[in-house]
Amino acid sequence: MERMLQSEEAARRLGVKVSTLYAYVSRGLLVSHPDPGGRRSLFALADIEHLARRRRRGEPAEIGLASITTGVTQLRQGGPYYRGRPATELATRMTFEEVAGLLWATGGEGAEGDWTPPELGQCPLVRVSDRMRWALVMCGASDPLRADLSPTAVTRDARRVIAALTDVVPGPKGSGGPQLSIAMRLAERLAGPAVYQSTSHDAVDWAAALNAALILMADHELAASTLAVRVAACTRADLYDALLAGLATLAGPLHGAASQGAYELLVTVERDGASRALNDILHRHENLPGFGHKVYKDGDPRFTALWDLARPLLSEKRRRLFREILERAAADGVPQPNCDLALAALSWGTGMLPDAGRTIFTVARIAGWTAHYQEELMERPLRFRTRAVYSV
Repeated sequence: MERMLQSEEAARRLGVKVSTLYAYVSRGLLVSHPDPGGRRSLFALADIEHLARRRRRGEPAEIGLASITTGVTQLRQGGPYYRGRPATELATRMTFEEVAGLLWATGGEGAEGDWTPPELGQCPLVRVSDRMRWALVMCGASDPLRADLSPTAVTRDARRVIAALTDVVPGPKGSGGPQLSIAMRLAERLAGPAVYQSTSHDAVDWAAALNAALILMADHELAASTLAVRVAACTRADLYDALLAGLATLAGPLHGAASQGAYELLVTVERDGASRALNDILHRHENLPGFGHKVYKDGDPRFTALWDLARPLLSEKRRRLFREILERAAADGVPQPNCDLALAALSWGTGMLPDAGRTIFTVARIAGWTAHYQEELMERPLRFRTRAVYSV
């Protein structure tokens, strides 16, 4: 078993002050671990001795962000695990609200709490991503106790935000109102009654697929947007401002909008045929949208979990086309598909708008961001402080 040192002993062995020890943590030179028996930090003896040897040799130390210890999500080859439970299994066994409660470690309070959106007034006629930012700002502006960072207040505010962001999505507003699940509310707005009536599948099938998508996209460890939320949390920004940092980072086309590129791939294949479309796209881009993942070398398990639920919702013609895409890509040695392709298939195959995947992703990720926000509040404030290497 690895031997751990308390901060005072670690500092003594390095011959520095405790404040300097934590400066090493903030610069990414050391990793701090939570003390199971209290709120102090522990340090691995091997890490301390390694750093001490480097300092004695006068070696330059790399500078980087603080390492982060988390109990929210662990990435394995089987996909993300939320609090030790595989997300691919949760996607078919729990509701999004229940998984939010699991991530927030509320013992189910996430599902049982109030998911009613606040009255925000008339939403401006802008694109969906801007509507969501507007709704988040208005949620914070209308909350007289937004500075309350207690766990109960944070989860209450997160439920309000998720409900509000769902409520501002353009589309038919169902009769169920707040009594419906978040997945059903999104299904009504993104697909609409006309889509339900045009298929042999009822709203429950749509909601089940959307519920799974929300769960699978709820968190993915320290993605760029999640890190932005944690940086805001370390300054003790309130939840609304921290979530705004996440939304700003999510706005990049390489993050929250990744499924839209995959959607456009599917549209192009349907118009031009698989061979021509894939060749043209590979000619213009290094990678195919919706294929490959830095973590999952043997394929993204979230793709399989979501595609299994999305497939029955597609017409037979589109299912054949999608299979052809996968076969062509595999034959050409393209990396295996990821969750963005499954999210795009759900949107494209059921007549949703091209940005529907981004909408689903955004609503879902609020749950994960909130969990990381709560966790960061338990850490030392202002611990994220990198140093630049000045160059002229």
